[in-house]
Amino acid sequence: MSEYNGQQVKRILFVCIENSCRSQIAEAFARIHGAGRIEAYSAGSRPSGIINPRAIDVMKEIGYDLSIHHSRSLGELPDVEYDIVITMGCGEECPVVRAGKHIAWNIPDPKHMTTEEFRAIRDLIESKVKTVI
Repeated sequence: MSEYNGQQVKRILFVCIENSCRSQIAEAFARIHGAGRIEAYSAGSRPSGIINPRAIDVMKEIGYDLSIHHSRSLGELPDVEYDIVITMGCGEECPVVRAGKHIAWNIPDPKHMTTEEFRAIRDLIESKVKTVI
């Protein structure tokens, strides 16, 4: 755990392959619902370098600007032990990261889904993030 304004906060890392959609959405919800209690990060095993425009759109629908995020690799993150590492469904491509706890959510990649299905994935991720927080 790290400290924020004198309080203990959990470090949570969300990992997927491209770090362009699911892990970015999860990081956003951790920031929204865990403000002051969660230090949220996301990364990809093979980052695309961009945030999926559809992810930006579905997050904009709920008032969050995902366009301020950046797709990054695990090597770009702080070299710390995370309290929780959550993989979004990258299977064999998710590397091992130092953490007190590892959780696999196995959420399907919505990039080729309809807008309604994409929203359902967004809402599923929000629900799971709230549960972890």
